[in-house]
Amino acid sequence: MAKTGLVVLVAIVIAAAGLAAVHGAGECGATPPDRMALKLAPCASSAQNPNSAPSTACCSAVHNIGKQSPQCLCAVMLSKTAKISGIKPEVAITIPKRCNLVDRPVGYKCGGYTLP
Repeated sequence: MAKTGLVVLVAIVIAAAGLAAVHGAGECGATPPDRMALKLAPCASSAQNPNSAPSTACCSAVHNIGKQSPQCLCAVMLSKTAKISGIKPEVAITIPKRCNLVDRPVGYKCGGYTLP
């Protein structure tokens, strides 16, 4: 009987862990960073050219993603979707500063980059 109870307990723990993974506690909550990266579409030119002024829509998108967490913003900027879209992480990482976002996480380490 004790073995049966242990097996049931292990099965419940494994099932709970699987549900937590499915319903997400990733960097951006339940939304994968690759899907969240689609919200950066207005930032396409600003994320490729450091001299391009970010649009209001871009700054709004970056602000909204950054409000979730610096980890989310970082994961989005370094996501496969962002890279496939031609976003340069070394340029994208400067957008919060170029948008003059006062609540940006200055000094936050994002992969090999640091938010200015």
